[in-house]
Amino acid sequence: MILQSLAGLPAFLVYFCTGLFAVVAYLSVYTRITPHDEFQLIRDNDPAAAIALGLSLLGFVLPVVSAIAHAGNVVDCLIWSAIALTVQIVVFFLVKIPVPNLSARIASGELAPAIWLGLSSLAAGALNAASMIY
Repeated sequence: MILQSLAGLPAFLVYFCTGLFAVVAYLSVYTRITPHDEFQLIRDNDPAAAIALGLSLLGFVLPVVSAIAHAGNVVDCLIWSAIALTVQIVVFFLVKIPVPNLSARIASGELAPAIWLGLSSLAAGALNAASMIY
């Protein structure tokens, strides 16, 4: 009975590690593209940076979850994860249009621009996840 329950463990590990790899890649790329240093700001106890980055991470992870659930294989999952990363980068630049000094305001701890960026990222991620039709 236990062996039967664990039959899916290898596939779980492959997709879980693929998801973790995608998250690390996302954080690496996204934090290099943004002008402000999210991790330093978070270390400095800046809630605006934590909100913006945390919600953008959720906006990225939602489509990755969809990719894991629907992908035919790991390569498909990685391709759709790369698309999700691209969408999040595009969203970052789009939300700067009405708030041109977005990064400076987040770096100074302002919550409104951080919430705007984070929720825009989350909304785009939800739309992205729902649009992944195989």
